[in-house]
Amino acid sequence: MAIPLVMLFLCKLLLLLFSQFCYAIDTITKDQSLPDKDGSSLLSKAGTFELGFFSRGSSGNRYIGIWYKNIGVRTVVWVANRDNPVTNNSGKMVINEEGNLVLIGQNQSQPPFWTTNVTRKASNPIVQLLDTGNLVIKDGDNNKDGAFLWQSFDHPCDTLLSGMKLGWDLKTGLNRRLTAWKNWDDPSQGEIVWEVVIGNNPEIVMWKDNVDYFRSGPYTGEMFSGVYAPRNNPLYEWKFVNNKDEVYFQYTLKNSSVVSLIVMNQTLSLRQRLTWIPETKTWTVYQSLPRDSCDVYNTCGPNGNCVIAGSPICECLEGFVPKSPQQWNAMDWRQGCVRSGEWSCGVKDKDGFLKFGSVKLPNSTFSWVNQSMTLEECRVKCLENCSCNAYSNLDIRGGGSGCFIWVGELADMRVVESGQDLYVRVATSDTDGKKGRRKKVILAVTIVASLVLLMLLAFCVYMTKKKYKGKPETTMSTEQKDSERQEDLELPFFDLATIVNATNNFSLDNKLGEGGFGPVYKGLLVDGQEIAIKRLSRSSGQGLKEFRNEVILCANLQHRNLVKVLGYCIEGEEKMLLYEYMSNKSLDLFLFDSIQSKFLDWPMRFKILNAIARGLLYLHQDSRLRIIHRDLKASNILLDNNMNPKISDFGLARMCGSDQVEGKTNIIVGTHGYMAPEYAIDGLFSTKSDVFSFGVLLLEIISGKKSKAFSYQDHEHNLIDQAWRLWKESTPEQLIDVSLANSCSVFEAIRCIQISLLCLQHHPQDRPDMTSVIVMLTGENVLPEPKEPGFLIRRASNEREESSNRQTSSINEVTVSLLNAR
Repeated sequence: MAIPLVMLFLCKLLLLLFSQFCYAIDTITKDQSLPDKDGSSLLSKAGTFELGFFSRGSSGNRYIGIWYKNIGVRTVVWVANRDNPVTNNSGKMVINEEGNLVLIGQNQSQPPFWTTNVTRKASNPIVQLLDTGNLVIKDGDNNKDGAFLWQSFDHPCDTLLSGMKLGWDLKTGLNRRLTAWKNWDDPSQGEIVWEVVIGNNPEIVMWKDNVDYFRSGPYTGEMFSGVYAPRNNPLYEWKFVNNKDEVYFQYTLKNSSVVSLIVMNQTLSLRQRLTWIPETKTWTVYQSLPRDSCDVYNTCGPNGNCVIAGSPICECLEGFVPKSPQQWNAMDWRQGCVRSGEWSCGVKDKDGFLKFGSVKLPNSTFSWVNQSMTLEECRVKCLENCSCNAYSNLDIRGGGSGCFIWVGELADMRVVESGQDLYVRVATSDTDGKKGRRKKVILAVTIVASLVLLMLLAFCVYMTKKKYKGKPETTMSTEQKDSERQEDLELPFFDLATIVNATNNFSLDNKLGEGGFGPVYKGLLVDGQEIAIKRLSRSSGQGLKEFRNEVILCANLQHRNLVKVLGYCIEGEEKMLLYEYMSNKSLDLFLFDSIQSKFLDWPMRFKILNAIARGLLYLHQDSRLRIIHRDLKASNILLDNNMNPKISDFGLARMCGSDQVEGKTNIIVGTHGYMAPEYAIDGLFSTKSDVFSFGVLLLEIISGKKSKAFSYQDHEHNLIDQAWRLWKESTPEQLIDVSLANSCSVFEAIRCIQISLLCLQHHPQDRPDMTSVIVMLTGENVLPEPKEPGFLIRRASNEREESSNRQTSSINEVTVSLLNAR
């Protein structure tokens, strides 16, 4: 009897082991299930992908997902129940009677958390995880043609894998599109969507909160006119299919051992291609879209052309002028351009076309195509229709073929390497070059006349200065002084009565705060627009020069991460600036408050610091003149209703020529704790001075501590000291704000600490520029090891204390600006 008992025990043990092993295979049959417990998963045949239950963050929500099996950093590429998580560990995945894969909970009477939508019932349904990362349902008894009853590749989430299709099955109406995760620990649908938009000429479009954000441009037969993607790419091959049955984009990796994918990044509002680097065990960014300001949808407005190397980046097409010159000069290009002359449709010498080369073709929503027409036939067809505004070839292969015609405004154009020739209809008699000589004569006369006028103007200015030299200011009336102050400020002027009415006579109830410059009030204009009014106080230490500087700068700066100035007021002794109202006030009010800081989780902080970096990059590189802010700090970062950050307070900023990288001043302006060593000590300022300030701000965002208010174990350490000490001790994670414990990506935060230390190097040449900073923030490449930073904050503070009789600062230090005579 002993032997049979032993055999029975062994059989039970083998059955138990087999029941556990069955969950490590790649298939589920109708009689099996996948419960939410350790060891229960599907593993693709070659062990590339794994499917199972997972959680993110501290919520405890459970999801069914697919991830790479052999990559240490769990990278989830597909989630079944992304919008309907299981709230405990009671879920399991089964095949129901209809042959659908269903995620159910303990309570069988409740609706399933998720289910597939198989339309044809199978006699023997089998679920299988393939080595491509595709989860499929097939009929085990009738699968000779290899067709699937359902596949996850038809229902992508935020990731496009090799072999997946992005686009439409026109026979079934299936639209395969990508939607970003809401944030890093919440796979529910975010606001960034990437999809193929079908029409007369399909395009790939990225939406942000249901608004156009990026557009690939139409497919030209070889590439998309707005995205450079060469056919001989070493990493992958791609194709775009457009026929009566389907329209889709697809890529295939050339080397099966390479891991690369396309993912939607909600935090950065980017579509990124990531590649896994086994040696460093990190993901690196291979490509990001949009890649620059010109890629953002319709940056320059209708009939405007974006040139990323231009200064400014927006220009009207030849034959067009700004619709609103005032707003255009203020670098608000949204209204775009209109024809510069009176256009007469079909009238000889008044109606023709100008050729623009290397252009991202305009939005094709309102367009007409013909595949068989020649380019000349296309031109004739366009001339016959007064609604036609431009034409081009539909396909550029073999010298060009087909006809592509636009009606309505020409939206979202830019100069790009992958662009093509576009023929734009304009009101001109010179489109065929018949009157080129006359054009040259007019140009020469214009130049000569302009030079003469400039000489006369310079002479008048010289004589005016000579006439009034030595006269006291009191000889001018208040009205004259106001008039003189208002000239050439290039912004709308508001009278004092309008502002008094908007603020209820500067009521304390409307006061938002006060800094070194003076108080800030909330106002409401008669049209219902909310505004913020910065009222310069007489004791601020900032006079008319700083005020004019800020007005002139803000009139010429236009970027989503810079606060927009709406107008100004100079009347009597009053000097005020009108800004767009930022409902969440300044970053420091959130960052340094023990309660408010909890609303700033890590994804939000990472989004904020990336946006600040992009705003600085615009100031340093993309604006018409190189702008050095000189007072970048948390209180000068304002937050709108959606917590989008915007850099403010340009009263101390300096303009430099596009080729000027450094300047010197005898007046040191700035704020304790943020100034670079070479600036505080020698008065040398450059874009690298702002990089230093950004490094300090970066540490503050990570730690939630003020740079100059930091202390450690009763020792006088500032925040830079502490960050460097922890870095040397290989414990930089101790610097991370404790309120981020449940939301922080520690790897990402430590990387940001390393970037901040690189920005805080003592010598300017050792610091990266903002272009490099953005690459480091958005990439996964290995960073250089930082040297010992410049401990400016402690040293500069000591110097200031010793010479306190020479400084002027604000009472509450919310927006302090130091004016130290040297």
